[in-house]
Amino acid sequence: MIPLRQALADYLQIRRALGYKLERAEKLLLQYLDYLGALGAQTVTIENAVTWSTLPAAGKNGHWWAFRLSAVRGFAGYLQALDETHEVPPADVLPNRVHRAIPYLYSQQEILALMAATSSLRGELRQATYRTLIGLLVVTGMRVGEAIRLDNDDVDLHHGILTVRGTKFGKSRELPVHATTVDALRAYLRLRDRLCPQPVSDAVLISPAGTRLLYCNVHSTFRDLRRRAGITPRSAVSRPRIHDVRHTFAVRTLLGWYRTEVEVQARLPLLSTYLGHYAGDRVKRRECRRGVRCRVRRRGAGRRGFGVGRCG
Repeated sequence: MIPLRQALADYLQIRRALGYKLERAEKLLLQYLDYLGALGAQTVTIENAVTWSTLPAAGKNGHWWAFRLSAVRGFAGYLQALDETHEVPPADVLPNRVHRAIPYLYSQQEILALMAATSSLRGELRQATYRTLIGLLVVTGMRVGEAIRLDNDDVDLHHGILTVRGTKFGKSRELPVHATTVDALRAYLRLRDRLCPQPVSDAVLISPAGTRLLYCNVHSTFRDLRRRAGITPRSAVSRPRIHDVRHTFAVRTLLGWYRTEVEVQARLPLLSTYLGHYAGDRVKRRECRRGVRCRVRRRGAGRRGFGVGRCG
């Protein structure tokens, strides 16, 4: 019998060679192996897999339980091919109802309020960093992870191009940006270099310590900014998240095209490429259409009804 930790290393290597990242799955599976070690177990069973997946420390979120179990199922399937004593938990043993959130579409006033709220943060560099981060998300629709992964070499101020690397689907893309965005980035970089002349990271957006921003810290800070800006949920399923800045960019782009009476359907691949979606991502296109329909309903029918509205 292959030791479980060696088997896990082999499993992850094979899956990653196929393009899967499995960062969260690796953490969960290591925790699962720690659990098995505490039990003195060397075999995956349906019972110990389900028990671990629904541990009290994991909370009472059925979707999270199912996600934890799905990580074990993938690994268990690999193990069973090597040793039939391992059991693979059934896919439906835990409920997995995903309640997709309704995108929160920010108004222009709310965006300005978020930008203004950065002045409440501690330190001039931190204020400027988060103001620039929010501004980049607003004008490019980048994912948060893509923005904080930007390195100095990824910013071409002369040609007004941002290079986004290591995206969700493992591809890179170039984003042309407006001259005003270039000016804002140039001003931030001058301030950053003056306040932190020797950063420890090559990141464009840095903390006061000169390090790259952490994803979890960005979300925590955004929640604080949202509270200070007075932005509250519009419903139980439409809560203002930082990711919704990306949705807002997509919907505003579509509305702008409708206003100018261009052939929107023909331009959707351009928007999809700019946002870093893969060609067949029908879910994202459906979400964009839902956001547009929602705004139209709020503002009234007809082309003149398009504008900054609210959804949710």
